[in-house]
Amino acid sequence: MLQPFANLQKLGQENMEAALKAASAFSSNAQAIAQETADFARKSFEHGSDTVEKLIGAQSLEKAIEVQTAYVKGAYESLVGQSGKMGALYTALATDTFKPFEGVVSKAIKA
Repeated sequence: MLQPFANLQKLGQENMEAALKAASAFSSNAQAIAQETADFARKSFEHGSDTVEKLIGAQSLEKAIEVQTAYVKGAYESLVGQSGKMGALYTALATDTFKPFEGVVSKAIKA
């Protein structure tokens, strides 16, 4: 009579441990995403500020166009690079968050 209760208690404990591991993985990955986003925003702001200073100091239209072209090229390359980083971070978030539940799900399927 006590065996089904013990099995249920063990299952509940395993589920709780998996949930805690998932929450920890989510938290650390979300923190990495937030840090990367803040770094990108800071770098973008600095790049924009530098460009404005260069535009103000431009002596000719050609120089202003050259500065603006360099800014757009750098911003595009930065955005493409950041998109790849963010994609990898979000993939890690999903993978690490759901990894603790793999064992629980496989046991539930077998049962």
